[in-house]
This record gives sequence, C-alpha cells and structure tokens, in this order.
Amino acid sequence: MRNPLWKELLIVVILLVSVVYSLPNLYPDQPAVQLTGASAGVSVSEEALNQAESAISMAGVKFKTPERQKDSVLIRLSSAEDQLRAQDAVRRVLGDNYVVALNLAPTTPGWLKALHANPMKLGLDLRGGVHFLLQVDLEKAVAVRLESYINDIRTHLREAKVQYRGVQQDSEGLLVKFDTAQDRDKGLDVIHGNFPDFQVSTLARENSFYLRLSLLPARLREISDDALNQNLNTIRSRVNELGVAEAVVQRQGANRIIVELPGVQDTAEAKRVLGRTATLEFRFVDWSHENPDPTAPPPPGTEWFPFKDNAQAPVLLQKHAIVTGDRVSGAHSGFDEYSRPQVDINLDGQGGRLMTDATRTNLYRRMAVLFVEQKMRTLYLKDAQGKDLIVRQPYTVKQVINVATVQSVLGSQFRITGLDSPAEAAELALLLRAGSLAAPMYFVEERTVGPSLGQENIDKGVRSTILGLLLVMVFMIANYRIFGLTAVFAMLMNLAILMSLMGAFGAALSLPGIAGIVLSVGMSVDANVLIFERVREEVALGLSPHAAIIAGYERAFTTILDSNLSILIVASILIALGAGPVKGFAVTLAIGIIASMFTAITVTRTLVNRIYGTRRSVRLSI
Repeated sequence: MRNPLWKELLIVVILLVSVVYSLPNLYPDQPAVQLTGASAGVSVSEEALNQAESAISMAGVKFKTPERQKDSVLIRLSSAEDQLRAQDAVRRVLGDNYVVALNLAPTTPGWLKALHANPMKLGLDLRGGVHFLLQVDLEKAVAVRLESYINDIRTHLREAKVQYRGVQQDSEGLLVKFDTAQDRDKGLDVIHGNFPDFQVSTLARENSFYLRLSLLPARLREISDDALNQNLNTIRSRVNELGVAEAVVQRQGANRIIVELPGVQDTAEAKRVLGRTATLEFRFVDWSHENPDPTAPPPPGTEWFPFKDNAQAPVLLQKHAIVTGDRVSGAHSGFDEYSRPQVDINLDGQGGRLMTDATRTNLYRRMAVLFVEQKMRTLYLKDAQGKDLIVRQPYTVKQVINVATVQSVLGSQFRITGLDSPAEAAELALLLRAGSLAAPMYFVEERTVGPSLGQENIDKGVRSTILGLLLVMVFMIANYRIFGLTAVFAMLMNLAILMSLMGAFGAALSLPGIAGIVLSVGMSVDANVLIFERVREEVALGLSPHAAIIAGYERAFTTILDSNLSILIVASILIALGAGPVKGFAVTLAIGIIASMFTAITVTRTLVNRIYGTRRSVRLSI
C-alpha cells in the first residue's frame, strides 16, 4: 500500500503549487481610475497628473499615491462610489486629451506577482456593465464585394476589346450580357483568365447570351470571414474609446458579435462610441500657389489643414481627394529598411486604379495623408436651475499625418512612413482597418447589469459555496470518519486547483461559473463516496483491511472514470457550442471534474496509504 517516494513528492508539489497560485483570490481588487493618452504611445504628463490629483481632492475623494504603468497612471480609491466621482472630476478637468477609464486594481502581494500568480477575473454579471449582441449583415458584405467585381470585369472586357451589353448583380451572383455567342465566348476566356474566384456558366434567353458568375463557396466563406473580422476590429477600436478595462469583443456563431463592457452603465454612451467612424483621405499638396499665408483664407479649390500634434506648419491641400478610406481593404504596421515604423496600405481594385492614374501624371509632387475622425465632445454646463448638465456634441477632426513626395507610380499597395513610434503605426493601422464597417450591423440584444446586483451575486455565491462546503464536510466526517477527513482535504485541494487553473488560463468567473464551482464541490466527493462504500462492502465480505482498501479503489475506478468522462464530454460540448452563461458554467465544471479525478482518487489514496499502510493489524475508521 505504499506509493513510490517520487510519486508522493510529485503529489505534494502539485498541491503546494495549486495552493500558492490560488492565494491571489484572497486579495480582492480595488476600485481605481486609469488615465491613458488619447492615442497610442502618449504617456500621461506630470502636469496632467497634478491636475487629476487636484480635481479628485477638490471632489472630496480620498485616494492613494498614483502608480505609473508604462503609458498610463492608476489611481486607487476606496469604493465604487468614490471611483465614479473621481472619474467625473478628472474627465471635467482633462477634457478629451486623455481617456479616463474605470478599472479594478489588483492588491496581490509582490511576491505572488513575481510568481505570475493571478486571481480569477470577474465576468460582466459580477462586475456590472453593458452587454450588446450585434448581428452582421453578411449578405450585404458579399453584395458590396460583388460591386467591386463589376467594375473590374468591365475594365478587363474593355481592355480585351470584347463587346458586351452590361454587367449586373442578381440574387445568384453576377450576370454579364452579350449580343452574340462569339462575344460571350471571348468574354468567357477573359473572365476565366482574370477572375478565378468565380464559377462561370453560360445561358441564353431572349436572343441574348449571358455568363452567370457565382462566387466559389471557399471565396464566399473568405469574404464573410473577412467582413466579420473587419467588423470585430472596428468594434474593438471603438470600444477602446470607452477606456474600459477587460472589455470583451468576440465572435458568436457565423454572423454575430458579442460586446461586453464591464463597469459601463451608460448604454447610450456605449452605443454612441460603437457608432464612431474614422477614415483617411489621400490628397495632393497644392503646388499652384507659392508661399501661401496660413492665416489668410485658402485659395479656390484648396483647404488648410493642421499637421498632427502641430508638429509642422499647416498644409495647403487640394480639395479633390485621390482616394478615400473606404477604398482601403487592408492595413498592417511594420518597419521599413531603416527600422522605422511604417504602415502598409492595400487598396481595392478601384482605389488602386485611381491611385495609379493620379500618380502617373504627378510624379515628384507631394501627397498628404489626411486623417478624418468623427468624435464626440462632452460639455459640462449649467441649466437654468443651476444643475449640472452634460451635453455631447459630435465633431470632425481632420489633420495631416504624413506628407511625402511621389517617387514612382503607385498602385493598390504602398506604405505610409514618417510615423513617430511603432505604437502609433499599430494604432493607425488599426484605425484604418476600423475606419468603416465591412458590413452593416444592428443591435439584436442589449442589457445593463448594475454593480450592486453584481456584488449581491458575489456575496450570495460565496455564501452558497461556503454553506455547501460545510454541509459536505459534516456529512463526510460523520459518515466516514478518518476516510471522510481525507475526502474533505481532497475537496479543499480541488477548490485550490480549480481557482489556480482559472487564474492561470485567464478564465472569467461568472454567476453560472459559481454554480459550476458549487456543483464541482459535490462531484469532488462523489467519487470518494463510491470508493468508501466499496471498501465497506469488501470488509463486510471478510477481506482484511489492507485488501479491502486496495479492492475498493481498484474496483470503483472504472465506474468513477465512466461517470466523470461522460460529464466531461458534455461540458466540452457546452464549451464548444455554448456562449455566455452556459459557457461560463461549463468551463468551471470541466476544470472541477478534471481536478476532482486527481484529488478524489490519487490524493485520498495517498493519505489513506500513509495512515494505514504501515500498520500490520488495523481496524478501519470508516
């Protein structure tokens, strides 16, 4: 009945590590206000920090010494009410230059942080916030992509000198009309050679000849995935404006997006931010007027625009835009040959032709990149009764982010250089990708969870878990005595393993997740009940205590494995196909089942072997 020494040492190490990595959950997060720059790579200045501290003090809110973190500052507060008051005060004094975010600051000791031990995250239903479910119109995305194909098909047919009557879109794809079968066959060769994304068939009707172009299933899936991913990037970038820590933006199913904003209670504000847009315009710098005066009105056909962060003098641009941001099909940040940050731009077919035509006749002219952003300004006013009044006004920000000389004819792919930092390049690429939605979206569901409800859920969940633990402990010890004590110890270790794994994986604990923990507490002793009852039966049949223990564990193992495996399969299916509360419940249940298989069988048997294995004549306390 003795285990090898290495096996017992391994069990002890696993349990110790689990206990240590579950300890951060004993240190609750603290309400805090987080200050970050309005754009990437911008740190909070000392002047802004001093203004924030003064504003919080004037609001009568006590706070701890601010903590600097990379490009942000964290100010810890004592309660959620103080957190909201501090956020309002700082927003008023700093305006739109900084993002003032609600956050929860960890209080984990330094030695646990050094071990990378993290507490479990709290889900939306426990922290409070806003939940949106948006549906993406993927059919519209396909229709928009087909529109771009129409222009490309017309261009290739004209260049090949093929006579055609028209190209139109219908419910099945594209329809190209010809007057003769010979023209149709020539068009078929052109389309086969230039458009491999289509499945082409021929048909004739009413003395006309047609080519039916249907997108291949793989291309349809690719277009749908691209549209959904672009919308995901768009929503993520817009959510960043809220400054919400640990916001969740994720795909659900084939055409839906879930947005969860913990800590946000203003649904209207969240919807306004999600509707925000940003785009680019490529324009030539005006060359027809020498040394124009920036303080004077712009000459006809031109406009003055400020340079980003006023790093340079204002730039006089032509009113006509070469290409706008709706022609940007992709943008990625990187580095040029001199290791300087850059953004690689991809235009669609029409945008590439426009850029080529414009740059071919204007070599060595200067071209500017104009960033256009629709924003919301918050004004704090007083009404006629002297009460505070918050007014939000939409406005447009246009600024030049780059000016470069056209050295060669540009096409659908080129790059933007002259950026200050890799973070700025990454943010610009993200904003370009998020400048416009690839497909329309509409709100299918929206709901708000209050923070008081979240705290009530946490309190009830903790009480129910503690009550369940106590009742199970009393039952096991009263019914199985020393064997029951080993089961109670294993149950506590099961909780430690569960919490440490959820913290390590970054899994969020939701209210259904608490239910999964309570259920796993019961399941953790279920295996021990089967084993202990089997040991009692073997003793009653006349086996010696040692033989009864061995037979009890070995003969009950198959039953325990089958029952737990079936539950694990169901939990895996719920994780794969479920979402929201169902998924939160399944994650904790699956982790709890895996942990209970280890603790209920391996840990309890090791303890029982240690207690009874060295005795020659024993009487089992069961």
